[in-house]
Amino acid sequence: MASIDRVAADAANLGLEIEIRTLDASTRTAEEAASACGCDVAQIVKSLVFEDSGTCKIVLLLVSGRHNVDLDFLRHHHGLDLRRCDPRRVRDETGFAIGGVAPIGHLAKPTIWMDRVLDGFEIVYAAAGRPDSVFAVDPAKLRQAIGAEVLDVNQESAVSR
Repeated sequence: MASIDRVAADAANLGLEIEIRTLDASTRTAEEAASACGCDVAQIVKSLVFEDSGTCKIVLLLVSGRHNVDLDFLRHHHGLDLRRCDPRRVRDETGFAIGGVAPIGHLAKPTIWMDRVLDGFEIVYAAAGRPDSVFAVDPAKLRQAIGAEVLDVNQESAVSR
């Protein structure tokens, strides 16, 4: 099954009503996605895949497009000891290439954490399995459907609650 079809099927299974949009412009970066969607870059959900240093399991961080992840901050404030994940492992375990990793439709369910700043929006835009595709979703409904834990990804996100 194509990655975009997995996203659509998983959304239906989770009770999320989404419409996947395939765009003419690239959505590989948060800035490109915001421009293509006509929204603020903070409304873009960056799906970042890491590896837990202790368990070696995949961890997915859903981060506002305006934030960068501070791994030292996560370790000190949330007890998460993460390291970058090999791109081949990202594709093998999620079913998505970097740049198109969706928050749903993974081949193997990762542990998921979500930037608390995303909850400040009525709608956010997430990758739909390809670098040119997105879907809009209520962040609270997404978080609940996927069982994501909320966290601050850096000092800025901790202050901008």
